[in-house]
Amino acid sequence: MLTLGAGAVAGPARAAGYRYWSFWERQGTTWTYATQGPATAHPSDGDVQGFRFAVSADSKDAAVPRSAPTFAEVCAATPAEPGRKRVALALDFGTPQDAPGGETPPAARTACARVPENATTADALAAVAKPLRYNSAALLCAIAGYPRTGCGDQVSGKTTHKAAPKTSDSGPSVGLLAGGAAVLAVAAAALWQSRRRHRN
Repeated sequence: MLTLGAGAVAGPARAAGYRYWSFWERQGTTWTYATQGPATAHPSDGDVQGFRFAVSADSKDAAVPRSAPTFAEVCAATPAEPGRKRVALALDFGTPQDAPGGETPPAARTACARVPENATTADALAAVAKPLRYNSAALLCAIAGYPRTGCGDQVSGKTTHKAAPKTSDSGPSVGLLAGGAAVLAVAAAALWQSRRRHRN
C-alpha cells in the first residue's frame, strides 16, 4: 500500500512548466532530487530511488514521488545473489491533471531491480519498467509505456507542484547513455527545450 512520503507536495502554483519524468533518491525518510542523471548514478545494494511524472518548471518545483517505500518492503521477495545488487524503485505516474490529453496515468507501483554490481540506475529502470520510449534528442519520454505520446512538452498555465524541501538549484537532469545497453537517463525537459531554442 502506498503512503505519502516526507517530501510530499506542499501546494500548487499556477505557472508555465514542462511535462517530464524526474529522478529522485531516498535519503533516510526524505526524497532528494538527484544531482546526476540515472545513467551516471551507481546505486548500492539496498538503495531506494524514485521517478515522478509531472508538470514542473524545474527541479526546484518538481513534484516528488508520493510513495515512501522502504527497501525491505520492495525487495523482500527478491533474494540477494552473488555479483548482483538489488535496487528498490518507486514509479509515480502522476495525476490526471498532469497527464497528456486523452491519457490516464497508471497506478503508482514499486519494483525491485536485481542487476549487476556495476549497473546504473538507468539499467535498473530498464530491467523492471519496459517499454521505455525516447525521442531523437535522447530524452526519455515514457516509462512502462506512459505516456503514449509527447515528450518534455511545454505546458502553459498548468498547475505545477512545489516540492519540499528544496533540493537543488539546477534544472532537471540531462539524459545520458547508460553503458553498453544504451539505456538513457531521465532527462530534463526544461533544459532540453532551452538548448533546442538556442540552437534554432
